[in-house]
Amino acid sequence: MTNPFAPLALAVRALATAALGLAPLAAASQDFPSRPITMVMPYAPGGPGDTITRVFAAAMQNTLGQQILVDNTAGASGTIGSAKVARAKPDGYTLLMIHVSHATNLAMFKDLPYHPVRDFEPVGSATSGPMVIVARNGFPPKDLAEFVTHVKANPAKVNLAHAGVGSASHLCGLMMMSVLGVQLNEIPYKGTGPALTDLMGGQVDLLCDQTSGTVPPVKAGRIKAYAAAGKARLPSLPEVPAIAEAGIQGFDINISFGLYAPKGTPQPVLGQLTAALQKAVTDPEVRSKLEGMGIAAVGAGQATPAALRAHLAHEIETLGGLLAKAGVKAN
Repeated sequence: MTNPFAPLALAVRALATAALGLAPLAAASQDFPSRPITMVMPYAPGGPGDTITRVFAAAMQNTLGQQILVDNTAGASGTIGSAKVARAKPDGYTLLMIHVSHATNLAMFKDLPYHPVRDFEPVGSATSGPMVIVARNGFPPKDLAEFVTHVKANPAKVNLAHAGVGSASHLCGLMMMSVLGVQLNEIPYKGTGPALTDLMGGQVDLLCDQTSGTVPPVKAGRIKAYAAAGKARLPSLPEVPAIAEAGIQGFDINISFGLYAPKGTPQPVLGQLTAALQKAVTDPEVRSKLEGMGIAAVGAGQATPAALRAHLAHEIETLGGLLAKAGVKAN
């Protein structure tokens, strides 16, 4: 005779097995952190992302009481380091600090070995990096109004540099061309450094990139700035108008870094990491170091899982859509 309670017994055993599987993680989360944490930076050492990661690692380790080691696992537009974290044990000891590529790689790579939403737990946003349109010193327009007129009248004669497909400068350039309704001559480089070097040398006309790399040469008089992306002027370049001042809407791009953990990381651990991140973004020393790079730390209200989750969704929709519209694919 069939036991009518067999299905129920199986269900109870399954729940018990799952509970036993979660028990080690739950126990470990009670004394988190008890050993060093690794913060993966999926780009090469020496760049703005690497510096930002090290600033936050130093600040957060003071709060958490354990060393945070920075691991530069670079390559393939950040996908190698991201995949490493996605595969890591979800115990809070392996984290990912990444910018906009976490959203755009979903549009660029056909066979992405992870999903930026489903395979990660957001800890919180960390920085806000504004963008600015800069040009070689000999570029003819004298101000923003003349810049818009000149670019629209001579698109085939204007060379726009960027740091490679899917880079911040590439996205910024695509958005600029979209709102202006022009197609400029795109000149891809292997990194911001070479693109900026050729801009300062007069080999290319324009670059749209983060203030972390462009503000120092602008202030040194080696290149000139036409506009900040968005609706407001930048504290680091108060004399440069926002592009909205020319009546141009829709050109609003900001390269932000956010902190993620592997999917399944226990909530108590995520709570400790978020609290440490919130303390870091409000730390005067952290804010001062970032401001020296032309970057702003977010407010504590943005250094939360909910805020980063919403920001990622917005970037996937807007910037992923921008890449799809331009037919951009990395593979």
